[in-house]
Amino acid sequence: MKTKRFLACLLASMMVCGAFTACGESSEGGKEEATTEATTEATTEATTEAAETTAPPQAADTADFEDPIGAESGDAYLAIVDGQWWIQYWGSVDDEGYMLAYDAGVATINGDGEYTVSVTADTNGFRYDTTGDVNDQYVPSGCSFASVIVKDGTTLYPNMSIDITSIKIDGNEVEMIAKPYTSSDDGKEMRSNIYNEWVSAAPEDAHTAEGSVYGNAEYSAQIVDKAVFADGWTTVEVTFNVTGTGA
Repeated sequence: MKTKRFLACLLASMMVCGAFTACGESSEGGKEEATTEATTEATTEATTEAAETTAPPQAADTADFEDPIGAESGDAYLAIVDGQWWIQYWGSVDDEGYMLAYDAGVATINGDGEYTVSVTADTNGFRYDTTGDVNDQYVPSGCSFASVIVKDGTTLYPNMSIDITSIKIDGNEVEMIAKPYTSSDDGKEMRSNIYNEWVSAAPEDAHTAEGSVYGNAEYSAQIVDKAVFADGWTTVEVTFNVTGTGA
């Protein structure tokens, strides 16, 4: 038994010595080759192992998504853009802002009266589009722009006035710090700005149901402090009165 163990040890020693001798006789290129091969093998093994243990992405069932809502001619909607210019809604299901189109509150203007428009991030479609998972949640924050807009409102109702009476963020009433007015930027739509930092004074066509408010400092394109959006928002709801439609 001792003899067999001695011979085994001797054989192992000879193999180790042979390996060192072979290394000593090899060129530097050979060493680099061996190192590269070993590294490649290790990387391949690690990548394969990671791939085997990572679950494949699950396809979303769009049947669980809410209907995306777009504004048609004569419809009012809440145009809104978050502080990063990523989360947006412009009354369309095709343009930028599709994420907030899911279950958007759009109102068809069919005469004078009270209407409400809204957007919400509390939908499966929004959650999936922003996070890739209907069970996750992304909360928009900040505000770069907000306005009640009536598509083709100036064309359809040239004497229309939009008087915003209530703004709620996640069910909480927001204080208005200035009076709203109605105007049109392009001669087609009709709008009442909630927060528009690019307008410093009421323009020439600015008006209310009582008449022109051009140059009147009590009326503003920023009727809320944008800080009210800073901590994040999920649902924004705006109620307003419409007059001057002739119906």
